[in-house]
Amino acid sequence: MSDSLDKSSLSSELKAKVEHAVSLLQTAHQEYGDVTFANSLGAEDVVINDLICRFVPEIEVFSLDTGRLPEETLTLLAKLEEHYDRKVKVYYPEANAVESYVREKGINAFYQGQDLRKACCHVRKVEPLKRALSDKKAWVTGIRREQAMTRGTIAFNEWDEGNQLQKINPLADWTEKEVWAYIKAEEVPYNELHDLHYPSIGCAPCTRAIAVGEDVRAGRWWWENPDSKECGLHPVTSLKKPS
Repeated sequence: MSDSLDKSSLSSELKAKVEHAVSLLQTAHQEYGDVTFANSLGAEDVVINDLICRFVPEIEVFSLDTGRLPEETLTLLAKLEEHYDRKVKVYYPEANAVESYVREKGINAFYQGQDLRKACCHVRKVEPLKRALSDKKAWVTGIRREQAMTRGTIAFNEWDEGNQLQKINPLADWTEKEVWAYIKAEEVPYNELHDLHYPSIGCAPCTRAIAVGEDVRAGRWWWENPDSKECGLHPVTSLKKPS
């Protein structure tokens, strides 16, 4: 695997964005030391995973297995580990918390209201994330401004108030087209569901394929309003890095 983009078929504009993303990752490692990448195994995340493995391998990579991920997502996780010869640190929800939620609310209670959906996300995503970040000074995510109205103002480097650490978003200004241009040019493994019109993939019962012309996140929690489609991992309370 090459650690150079010199022979890549990427456009000059995209190469510049790649170099900027790598610079952000390298600076984060130099400034904060204990940095980890939350690989949600989406298209953006496999790009960042590729950049970290090739250019900043010192950054830890982890993923959250909620217990309800599509089989294709778990298959991708195995492919990435084999492709980069590197294990991904996987966090799972606490068994007692999952059991309590299902017993009290129901196995698919998240369809019954936003509060119940967010409670499920808290058990399966937010709490495991807090454990993953507990001893870190900064974390890296694949969120982009173009993804949703709730993400339109994200910065490359923000203070994450909820988790009390820096949050690095190296692809903040990338377009979906640029994400896929990188994946294709660099032959990065990706989730097979993307080829079946799943641009944004979460837990299996909360994700559907989208129709032509729909927003890229229309298939996530499709029964809710677009302005509330967050699971709690990325609350809209982050601030730009203090100068």
